[in-house]
Amino acid sequence: MKLITPLIGIAALSFVTLVLAAEQETTSPAPEQQPSATTEQTGPAAPETATTPKPAEQPAVQKKEKPAAATSQKPAAPTKTASSAVTAPSKKMGVDATLKDNENKWEASYAAHNPSVAQAFVASDFNGVYWDGRVMGKSGVVSEIKKDKDTYKSAVNEKLTVHSYGQGVAVVIGTSHEKGTTKDGKPFDRAFRFTDTWMQRGGQWQCVASQVMKIKG
Repeated sequence: MKLITPLIGIAALSFVTLVLAAEQETTSPAPEQQPSATTEQTGPAAPETATTPKPAEQPAVQKKEKPAAATSQKPAAPTKTASSAVTAPSKKMGVDATLKDNENKWEASYAAHNPSVAQAFVASDFNGVYWDGRVMGKSGVVSEIKKDKDTYKSAVNEKLTVHSYGQGVAVVIGTSHEKGTTKDGKPFDRAFRFTDTWMQRGGQWQCVASQVMKIKG
């Protein structure tokens, strides 16, 4: 009997111990699992690469070059030949003014003994009747100017009228008045009535026919 009582006590004590141990297991929190501070590396660390994608390459914007400033250069004036200087009508002059100007230059060329004006104004197929009745062409008109030995004090046209007949054809009627001395020193004062027919050829007016009569001197 004495032996049983200590065994019961020991069993009871063991049971209580087991119960307390069980309670501690259920109430004690499980230790937190912390990740390992060290990672196992099998090789050298790979270099970090940029993850941000590069923007698409844009073609370089080409700057537009400014056009060179236009230089305001005046066109070179066309060279005037002896014929065009006297035959080409001015853009600002009408037919009447142009032909009157031609007649005045032609008359003045007699006083200056300058055959180049007749060379420019008289057409190559010219036909004219001189004041003394002679019929002459262009060469005859030029020859008369060259062989003239008179000295002129004045040689002018008077009462010029222009009559147009269609495009590029006109007739000039007028009087030329000349004063001076002959090669013998004798004074003269003479006048001629003339009718000149002009045609426009290649932008230039040319005299194609003429009729002259002496009315004084």
